[in-house]
Amino acid sequence: MTALDLLTAISGTKSLSTLDGYCRAVWRDWGEGRLTDEQAQSLAESIEARRRETRGIDRLSVRAPQIAAAAKAAGRPSHFPAKRKAPRASNRRASIERRRLLAASGPMPPQLAAQFTTGELAALRIVADAVLARGACLMSLGEIAARAGVCVTTARNGLRQAARKGLLTIEERRRDKRPNLPNVVRIISREWKSWIERGGGSKSKVSAPKGGGCKKMGATDKTSFRSSKGDRAERGLSPAFSPRRPPNGGLLGLP
Repeated sequence: MTALDLLTAISGTKSLSTLDGYCRAVWRDWGEGRLTDEQAQSLAESIEARRRETRGIDRLSVRAPQIAAAAKAAGRPSHFPAKRKAPRASNRRASIERRRLLAASGPMPPQLAAQFTTGELAALRIVADAVLARGACLMSLGEIAARAGVCVTTARNGLRQAARKGLLTIEERRRDKRPNLPNVVRIISREWKSWIERGGGSKSKVSAPKGGGCKKMGATDKTSFRSSKGDRAERGLSPAFSPRRPPNGGLLGLP
């Protein structure tokens, strides 16, 4: 097809998909040397100008008014099925609080946690709990995201980034002509595994150091001198001052 034939066909078309085909044909002929640079540029500008004119008439109500009328009578804005809306949390405030709580509970050592966002840390906490309980995480991305209070994209980004850093492995379980099974996520980082086995930052007990200025606290001595003598003061009352008498019953300073 010559440049003149292409220009005639472009000016008479009323379909955006047909114009896309003409655009591919123009640049294919230019690559093979059948069109010069000036001819290809002129045809590309003609295609773009025709696209602007065709966008207003290349619609279902113009091309197929009967189908559009039937869809309108059925109560649908379009003949095509409605697009599936992305799921949203019913309580956004609760999701935000849950992800912050999970991220602050210490899902991994601080030097590793500093490389992830709050939402990614919340998703990794869910994975770490599953690995600690069953040895591997078999939950789908949607379940991980719902438990962590984040979106699926955030959970996927957290897992992919952890895999790129060598902290975990992701095993895909694809099935032919059937829905794929959830991925198997395993933690391979020794530092992270030892962290979650010890209980992580939320369950680890901080013990006081022994020695080095730390006083060892013991039980209260209930067998004090006053208790043994039976004159222990009652709680909340200050007894009157009385000089202490020596055990032998004599006066102080006298034999």
